[in-house]
Amino acid sequence: MIGEIGVIGEIGVFVLGLCIGSFLNVLIYRLPRSLTLGGRSFCPKCKKQIAWYDNIPLVSFILLRGKCRKCQFPISLKYPVVELLTGVLFIGVIGGIRVIGAIGVLGYFAIVSAMIAILFIDLEHQIIPDELIAIGVFGALGVFLPSHLSLLTSNLLSAAGASLFFLFLHLITKGKGMGLGDVKLVFLMGLVLGFPKIIGSLYLAFLTGAIVGVILILTKKKRFGEHLPFGPFLVGSFLTFLFWGDRIIQWLTYHFF
Repeated sequence: MIGEIGVIGEIGVFVLGLCIGSFLNVLIYRLPRSLTLGGRSFCPKCKKQIAWYDNIPLVSFILLRGKCRKCQFPISLKYPVVELLTGVLFIGVIGGIRVIGAIGVLGYFAIVSAMIAILFIDLEHQIIPDELIAIGVFGALGVFLPSHLSLLTSNLLSAAGASLFFLFLHLITKGKGMGLGDVKLVFLMGLVLGFPKIIGSLYLAFLTGAIVGVILILTKKKRFGEHLPFGPFLVGSFLTFLFWGDRIIQWLTYHFF
């Protein structure tokens, strides 16, 4: 599909991703703090409003050399990273996923955007806002309806199975192993990925989470039993199987089954 839109189209999609990423930065900052999403952006240090020319995605960060114009407080690298990541993943949607129609493309854009916001919010605040799960679910409906109704029905079973499994983990660990946010997140993952990609995605999330956890313990950055947000690992594994899941399943089937 990316070959059909041409270079100008690719640039347009990337710029759109940068702009959406700028809005995601607003969500990432304000949702966990229960702040209104309306109103002008402001510096988190001096609280001064940011002028429009200092709020151009990626460009302003470079021109300002990563500092607030008014108080010279360093701007978190997270802001350009979110914008760049969104732009790159939007290009990935256009070029790496079989999508039918403009509604399907917008649906995947919504899913990817929700996942990016979830990753950074859970990483910092260890919560997964319901609003972002809802955005992802509506995006999934846009992807599957009306052309893939049967696939949506099948994926609902995968979503329910994954969610029930994580709910079981939540109950037996009394919320210390898995939070309810993770339960809702894997429902969204199953709804989009379906079977068997959801199985591979969850396995990859547990594997990478375990490896990172051991490394953090060995380097004494975490203590054994200390909570580690699992959402970022789920998002990372989800994106891996969203873009390369078919190839991974094909490779595993060829070599092991």
